[in-house]
Amino acid sequence: MSDSLPPGIVLVEGADGPFGETVRTGPHVLRADEPVEAGGNDSGPGPYAYLLAALGTCTAMTVRLYARQKKWPLADVKVRLSHDRIHAADCAECETREGRIDRIEKVIELSGPLDDQQRQRLLQIAERCPVHRTLVSEIRIESRLA
Repeated sequence: MSDSLPPGIVLVEGADGPFGETVRTGPHVLRADEPVEAGGNDSGPGPYAYLLAALGTCTAMTVRLYARQKKWPLADVKVRLSHDRIHAADCAECETREGRIDRIEKVIELSGPLDDQQRQRLLQIAERCPVHRTLVSEIRIESRLA
């Protein structure tokens, strides 16, 4: 196997332990695992941590890019994310009324001498990052055997 995969390709293959995985993308090699309490060795972040990381990094990058283009005084962006499952009945703005739904909370901290209008605009832009848009759109995943 070559050291680098083509752009846009991610390869996940077994590593150590019951759930440990090696994740390869381009020239990068990452680890993924489940925590000890879930039967793993905690040798890397779990799948949902990677999902949240994708959303958080995309959000921060999108906000930074927009502020840079506008020449706004954004000094830093921090994005704190969490994932849980809630009862659909507890979600007033959700279409699903039964069972449980996934909820991701995304808290964005903007540093720098921005005015309120700039802050609100950057919050709107944060929801336009490509990963956010993917997660809230209809997704079709096609699985097949190699």
